Amino acid sequence: MERRQLYIDGMTCINCQKKIENCLRKRVEIKEASVSYETGVAKVLYDANKITLQEIIRIINDLGYDVKSEANSRKDIVLRTAKELVVILAVFLLLQHFGILNRLAPDSLADASMGYGMLFMIGLITSVHCIAMCGGINLSQTLQKETSKDISRKMFQNTLMYNMGRVVSYTIIGSILGAVGGLAGIGDGLQSSFLLQGILKLFAGIIMIIMGVNMLGIFQGLRGCLKNHSSKLQKISKMHKIQTSFLHKKRIPFVHKKISGGRKTPFIIGICNGFMPCGPLQSMQIVALASGNMFTGAFSMFCFSLGTVPLMLGFGSVVSAFGKHFTRKVLRVGAILVVVMGLSMMMQGTSLSGLDIKVASVFSTKESSQMQADNTNVAVEKNGVQYVSSTLESGHYPDIIVKAGEPVEWTIKASEKNINGCNYKILLQDFNQEHTFESGKNVIKFTPDKEGTYTYSCWMGMITGKIYVKS
Repeated sequence: MERRQLYIDGMTCINCQKKIENCLRKRVEIKEASVSYETGVAKVLYDANKITLQEIIRIINDLGYDVKSEANSRKDIVLRTAKELVVILAVFLLLQHFGILNRLAPDSLADASMGYGMLFMIGLITSVHCIAMCGGINLSQTLQKETSKDISRKMFQNTLMYNMGRVVSYTIIGSILGAVGGLAGIGDGLQSSFLLQGILKLFAGIIMIIMGVNMLGIFQGLRGCLKNHSSKLQKISKMHKIQTSFLHKKRIPFVHKKISGGRKTPFIIGICNGFMPCGPLQSMQIVALASGNMFTGAFSMFCFSLGTVPLMLGFGSVVSAFGKHFTRKVLRVGAILVVVMGLSMMMQGTSLSGLDIKVASVFSTKESSQMQADNTNVAVEKNGVQYVSSTLESGHYPDIIVKAGEPVEWTIKASEKNINGCNYKILLQDFNQEHTFESGKNVIKFTPDKEGTYTYSCWMGMITGKIYVKS
């Protein structure tokens, strides 16, 4: 007997650990097999007379994972980490510089924490991760015993019904979470909720970053942060397998006949799928909760679920056509997107909560800084009132200079073409003010009591400006 330790690269979740373990344990030549998702290490005890180490490595490779030596593993992790960080930073800077994040925001339909277009994109990219996490799509296709010659048509109908169930389930859950968020004071109509909303978005951003980093396989120490989540996932997966076994073996004949024999079976399974633990799904549920609005939460989850549908409809043919390496590349793109959106969420959270962490300034360009400096407007005092005039631009807010202790009347001229889904609502947290822009002149009135520098932002926390209060 020989005992060896292998270093596995490419695991993205706890399901990868279980997948490798189960495959190795099926071989009678392998007496013991334990895999750790947190450390990326597999320990095997095998009969060297019946199976070689290379054959074991080939088994793992066939599952879509790489096996490396300890030295190469550590070296590759360092190099890959540096490369991924550069890519993440580059993508973030490009999206921010060209205003793509802002353009993907909704046109003032509601106050979601990120644009509906981006929610759809996240669903589209991370659907690869969803396929790996839950095998419900297979279950929906195999529960019913088809006798018709047109099996492919029936299978497509089952798959379509399953995905319709998921979309309905996600949407309903989103509406419930949005309503709960509103009752908890996270809604945009409550001025006192800025801090709570900001903290919630900050938390959501951190969770998304951790999830994306784990999917990329860098900073393995962060995998322990999701240990409790992984434990819950294993329990749910076991319950799901037991339920499936009961249905197939007809241990409950009446239930099996009623459920698996009907046309609505895939739809019902899709509904249940909304309650399965999944990293991207739970991140989007936090987004729905942070919206603080029942309809916004529902539409946010609807857009995300709609993004997962295309790949889920034909994932079998896609994976077989393009192979596992293509799947891993798509998963990597999805992970980078999740990290970038996590950073965006953190920026929103810091702006909305008023925390003195100016993440945006770290990534701001010289051009944007110069542009803000050129647009600093100084108040003109007349009859005890300070008058300030500014013009709304699509990608940034103006800075203004006023005096403490005197009322301010701030007039902002906004043209229809410069009002978009990100900048249409302005929040002045320190002065307990919010204003929705309309085409024409918009007047905001407030009185600064103390001197200092105050930051205001759009409702998303993406665009910020400063109010300099002098003595």
